[in-house]
Amino acid sequence: MEFWTFFAAKPLMWLIVTIATFIVTSWLNRRLGGTPLLHPVLVSLFLIIVFLLLTGTSYETYFEGAQFIHFLLGPATVALAVPLFDHFERVKKLLLPLLLACMAGAVTAAASALLVAQALDASLGTLLSIAPKSVTSAIAIGVAEKLGGYPSLASGLVLITGALGCILAPPIYHILNVTDEAVKGFTLGVSAHGMGTAFAFEYGLMAGAFGGLAMGMTGAFTAFMLPLLVPLLGIG
Repeated sequence: MEFWTFFAAKPLMWLIVTIATFIVTSWLNRRLGGTPLLHPVLVSLFLIIVFLLLTGTSYETYFEGAQFIHFLLGPATVALAVPLFDHFERVKKLLLPLLLACMAGAVTAAASALLVAQALDASLGTLLSIAPKSVTSAIAIGVAEKLGGYPSLASGLVLITGALGCILAPPIYHILNVTDEAVKGFTLGVSAHGMGTAFAFEYGLMAGAFGGLAMGMTGAFTAFMLPLLVPLLGIG
C-alpha cells in the first residue's frame, strides 16, 4: 500500500497509464474492425475514469502526468495543416461552398440542440453548456464559460457528440452513397470536431485534411456566432 501511494503520486505513473490505455484500446479497436462504437478515445476515457475511482485518485493528481500529453494537443492540431497544404488547390476551388457548409452546419448543430433541450425543459445552465457541443473541447469550454454554462458539462457533451458523429457517419455515407473523401472528412469535422477528424483519416489523407479544416472553421465561427444566436432563440 505504501508503495502504491508513493508510485501514484509520481507524474510519470499517470503518463504511462494514459499512453498504455490508449495503445491497448487502439489495438482492440483495430481487432474489432475499427468500429466507432469502441472509439479508442471514448473507451480510454471510460477506463481511466474507472481506474481513478477505484484507486481514489484525484483528477489533479492524474493531470500532473497527463499534462504532458495535453501540451501536445496544440502541436498536433497545427500539424493538421500539413495534409491540408497538400490539397490546398482543391480547398481554394471549393472555398465558397465550404464556408457556406460550415456556417450552415454550425448554426444547425447549435440551434437544434438548444431547441430540443429547451423543449425538454432543460435548465438555463444546461442549455448554455449544450450550445457549443459540436466544437473541439478547448473552444467549447471557453464558450460555455463565457455564456454562463458549465465548462465540465460542455466538455462531456463534446465527447458524446464526437462519439455519436463517428458512429452515425458511416451508415449515413452508405445510405446517401457519399464516396468523395473531401465530403466525408468535412462533414465529420463540422459535426464531430477532433474525434471526427481523427476518424476521417481512416478514409484517407484528403478526408483528414478536410476534417481538420472543418474543425478549425467551425470552432472559430461558433465562438463568434453563439453569443448572437442564444439571445435570438430567447435563451438567457
